[in-house]
Amino acid sequence: MPRIPYATTDDPSLVPEAAELLGKMQPLNIFKVLAHGGPAFGAYTRLATALLYKSKIDPILRELAITRAGILCGASYEVFQHEQISRDVGMSEEKVQAMKVGAEDPIFDETQKIVLRLTDEVFENTKASDETFSAAAAIFSHQELVELIMCIGFYIMTSAVLENFEVEIEPPEVLAKVNMATKGGK
Repeated sequence: MPRIPYATTDDPSLVPEAAELLGKMQPLNIFKVLAHGGPAFGAYTRLATALLYKSKIDPILRELAITRAGILCGASYEVFQHEQISRDVGMSEEKVQAMKVGAEDPIFDETQKIVLRLTDEVFENTKASDETFSAAAAIFSHQELVELIMCIGFYIMTSAVLENFEVEIEPPEVLAKVNMATKGGK
């Protein structure tokens, strides 16, 4: 049970722009909580869209960072959602499971290990070590590096929202409907 009620589009406590945006979103519980954030809800979704769909970061590397951040934060909703997205972008099931171990798992290549170490260090210390940052800077463009750090921070923040409001994973029938809509079905 979430700590606050899930918002609906006719919720009188929502600012009009949040209610309107909620009506356009997939029926996911995260959005039903974030809608209570007023104008920040729209800003949140714009940044999420930029990081997920408009960034230069390789989708598998992006999902390594996002899912690992969720794992480190203990955010089961985040991990559940992004393990599926990881599979959808082509990550093997072995790597999906190995994210729980992190960079020490030998299944990951060097670039993937750097992304995982960077995620761990940003989570643990906010600032990555010089060694890890330099290794990432040697691989990624400045844009990719900034996007990667923003992605890690954004999903640590998202995990904090999910955990503090105890957002629940949607029932299978809702997830099936969302999955079908995402893949172009009806």
